[in-house]
Amino acid sequence: MKKIKNSIKLVSTGTYIPEQVLTNFDLEKMVETSDEWIVQRTGIKRRHIAIGEDTSDLATKAALNALEKVNYDKNLIDLIIVATFTPDYRSPGVSNLVQAKLGLSSNDITCFDINSGCTGMIYALEVAATLLNSGKFHHALVIGAEVLSKVTDFTDRNTCVLFGDGSGALILENNDTENAYFYTTSCGELDKTLYVDKFIHMDGKKVYQFATFAVEKAIVKVLNDLNLTIDEIDKIIPHQANYRIIHSVAKNLSISLDKFFLNIEEYGNTSAASIAIALDEYISSKENVKGEKVLLVGFGSGFTYGAGLITL
Repeated sequence: MKKIKNSIKLVSTGTYIPEQVLTNFDLEKMVETSDEWIVQRTGIKRRHIAIGEDTSDLATKAALNALEKVNYDKNLIDLIIVATFTPDYRSPGVSNLVQAKLGLSSNDITCFDINSGCTGMIYALEVAATLLNSGKFHHALVIGAEVLSKVTDFTDRNTCVLFGDGSGALILENNDTENAYFYTTSCGELDKTLYVDKFIHMDGKKVYQFATFAVEKAIVKVLNDLNLTIDEIDKIIPHQANYRIIHSVAKNLSISLDKFFLNIEEYGNTSAASIAIALDEYISSKENVKGEKVLLVGFGSGFTYGAGLITL
């Protein structure tokens, strides 16, 4: 019988957000736009921009935050996966730099990066869970980190209002209870609807159409595969791309908008970091989340998309 669920334990989460804030009013001085226009179309009011920090710096600080919250022994880590499409260098990967910055260079740790766009965290979690369940690995550090300001054209009003910098980290271990499930897939396309060369380029209308389809499909897929109803889900934590996308999904699936955790107003779209940041903020906002079922869902360039359910 095919095993579809994973046995993993979420030990801790952490976040690092750069201090520098770029508001919609700041953008009004840079391009032809307005706070009202941005908020109505995206729900974004602010985003944070890294100054003098690269992706590995943000990733390391998020990892340290996760480690410090539970006084975790970093020497236990034997797997580091970083989801990003804005690495410090073409090579080495951000994961290798994080290993070094954590002072773990002499430890036997498998390190690699994943580039699946904004779905990167979902992909990274599925890979990490699979490796942990293999029995070879036991303590994983999974990070989503982006410095999108490096690839944002601040003369393009259609894209520069959307993106921000940030990082989120999760510490995972294997356990004896099958309490997680991940669904990842792709709808490959060659039309350059959403791609990055020197800068991010996007056909907003086509991305919106795909995103609503993908998020709806992924949510339904996970619920059906696990024989769950939406009422059995405590919170949905979506990729924070656009308030209107999430509102549309909620309406189409007849799900209360209150079921979704949203922080896009403060951070904008932080790509592979957004789900990890939102998960950390959700957990931190409550006194006790033990036993809660949280559904993570995202979409990204490629087009990649997917979802996952974790029991906290």
